[in-house]
Parts: sequence; C-alpha cells; structure tokens
Amino acid sequence: MEKQNRIPQIYGYAVCLVTVVTFLISVTELVNSVINLGDPLHAERFREAPSLASFENYKMDVLKSPQAELAYVPDDQTLSAMYEAARDDRIQSVKHRILRSIIVTSMLIILCVVFFSTHWRWMRRLAKAEA
Repeated sequence: MEKQNRIPQIYGYAVCLVTVVTFLISVTELVNSVINLGDPLHAERFREAPSLASFENYKMDVLKSPQAELAYVPDDQTLSAMYEAARDDRIQSVKHRILRSIIVTSMLIILCVVFFSTHWRWMRRLAKAEA
C-alpha cells in the first residue's frame, strides 16, 4: 500500500518543482519585457545597418554603404523621412514582440500559480490521509 502512495507523491512534487522553475523563468522574462517596453528602439540589437540610434548615424551608414556609390543618394529631407519611417517601423515591430512576450509570460505565470496551488493542496490532502 505504501508504494501506491509514493507514485502520486512523486508526481505531485515533480509538478510543483517544474512550476516553481517555470515561474521563476517567466518572471525574469516578464521583467525584461517590461523594461524593454520603456525603450523599444534599444531593446533589441539589430545587426543590419543602417543604425537608427540617431539621424546622423543613419545618414552616415547610408552614405558609407557600398550601394550608395552606385545608387542615387537622396537629399537630407528625403533621408530624414526615410529615417523616421524606418525608425517607426522598428519601434512598432519591437513593441509588438515585447507585448506578445508580456502576454505569453503572464499567462504562463498564471498557469504556474494555478498548477502549483492545486497540486500543493492535493499533496497536503494526501499527507493528511496517510497520517
């Protein structure tokens, strides 16, 4: 009879352990996402040029690119409009990824709390029944 009670205990404690680890990882991701939401332009490092840190950086990257020698180089007003459009696009795409991450990790945290609390109560009832 003792062995039959061990399997539910092992299962219950394993679920509790997994939910605690998942909860900790999810909270870390949630905090990172909330911090990144404050500055979406610098939240992710994009490898491709041109840089969107400032208009001057963008202009230098466009003028230094190998395609600039062969192609038409726009004037400052057109270049500024291109910079603003690229910057807005980058901010919107990063914000979308951050908000998706916040929603997913929040749901995961809620599921962890529900799983942990139900399994922990179940384990306590098993322990009381055993005693």
